Amino acid sequence: ATGAPREGRMSTTPPTIDAWLAGRPDDVRIALEHLRAVIHAAAPEAVESISYQVPTFSDGGYLVSFGANAERCSFYVRSLAVMEANRTQLKPYQTSGGTIHFAPDAPLPDDIVRTLVQARMQENRDRRPRPKG
Repeated sequence: ATGAPREGRMSTTPPTIDAWLAGRPDDVRIALEHLRAVIHAAAPEAVESISYQVPTFSDGGYLVSFGANAERCSFYVRSLAVMEANRTQLKPYQTSGGTIHFAPDAPLPDDIVRTLVQARMQENRDRRPRPKG
């Protein structure tokens, strides 16, 4: 989903991550802007988009996404294997499937975010077809 309105309907999804963040409360926006910066530091070539109504980062395939509701922020790792491989580091956080939940005033540590993003990048590289020859 790109946020483009369907015929006969108006979309309420902002078209960019900047616009999406602008509609969030200050504490959430600040926490997620920092998360965004850490994601870009770990994956400088990542392309931003809005997919499934949340900010998403891609590099050779989907990497990670983030979102927020009234109670918490969420970091969508999108991989049960990566979550399991980093289970010890993630123990202090509320997790559900491939998602980590956190409070805006208690953001995820940068090193954990970097580790998870780099692991997702490796998964994407491992999935790419290898050239024959």
